[in-house]
Amino acid sequence: MNTNTIYLDNAATTPIAPSVKEAMIKAMEVFGNPSSTHGYGRESRILIEQTRKKIAKELNCEPGEIFFTSGGTEADNLAIQSSVRDLGVERIITLPTEHHAVVYPAEHLRDRFGVELVFLKVNEFGDIDLNELEALLTSSSKKTLVSVMHGNNEIGNLMDIDAIGDICKTHEALFHSDTVQTIGHFKIDLAVTKIDFITCSAHKFNGPKGVGFLFARGGVKIHPQNFGGGQERNMRSGTENIIGIAGLGAAFELVCSDREEEETRLNGFKQDLIEGIRKVRSDAMFNGRSADIGKSLYTVLSVALPQDGKNDMLLFQFDMKGIAISGGSACNSGAQKGSHVIESIRPDVPTQNLRISTGRYTTTAEIQSFLEAFAELTQQ
Repeated sequence: MNTNTIYLDNAATTPIAPSVKEAMIKAMEVFGNPSSTHGYGRESRILIEQTRKKIAKELNCEPGEIFFTSGGTEADNLAIQSSVRDLGVERIITLPTEHHAVVYPAEHLRDRFGVELVFLKVNEFGDIDLNELEALLTSSSKKTLVSVMHGNNEIGNLMDIDAIGDICKTHEALFHSDTVQTIGHFKIDLAVTKIDFITCSAHKFNGPKGVGFLFARGGVKIHPQNFGGGQERNMRSGTENIIGIAGLGAAFELVCSDREEEETRLNGFKQDLIEGIRKVRSDAMFNGRSADIGKSLYTVLSVALPQDGKNDMLLFQFDMKGIAISGGSACNSGAQKGSHVIESIRPDVPTQNLRISTGRYTTTAEIQSFLEAFAELTQQ
């Protein structure tokens, strides 16, 4: 039984919005196979293509550049592995702070196929030096894929994908960005940003789990990983997840409809959290750029407290008070080792880390309740 009353782990996943549930329930009545040519099939096909067009219009790209997937992990893998298999990539440049959906396939391609793998240096704030990227691209004639996430899911850092895209374009490198934390929450204009692949997962913006998409720029010719009926223009065989795609479309429409208002509201909550935490614990640090308004995800604040033995059970104690927060990426929750992101930026300073991530249904009262609980549980 769920005893939580306050949910502040929206970077891990978000509750499905009522309008999204309605769209999915309505889609359950559209049962025809989208590959069928009769009326039932055409009805399903129309639903899928309307969703594709809706997404493409918002991102300022062509509908044919959007491929529905099971989520961000599949989309990241498809972009990275296809770049090596189909596009002649011999070198991947990425960050040690990337999500494992990027790091692990890159390491697999290095270990299995001898692809050169280069990790850009990150400083104690999680920043990269674009001059290092440019120097690396200048130093080798190898066909290169650069993979840099737009917004870090643990420390909140926002990367300048426009500047990175320009550098990649100049040096004829492919550019992939894991945009799972930023799609919908931030305006991305694919007619302006020089990027070849971006990825999306619907459950990060009040949509259902198990559905997302890959944007692959039209001139980039990749081939399918799975073969069968040739769905998604032969890129992803298998009968389409009509209900999930309908939910994705409704959630995407919702998150884009009030993006600026939500950014202002949630940045206000972030500022309240920063001030409240500092008032209680003067020794609290904020991981990466998560406390820098305008340089980080407005949904994420990552806090580091000294690991002095008193804070070891903090996540459990918050949970017992009905407050759901995390220590980092939900994908690492079952692992014994700590966050690879925190280890990359602060390898020699052990800390207890708390990630507070807000969302559409977070309220002022919940922020105040968290701060009261934080004061009670961490008071020096």
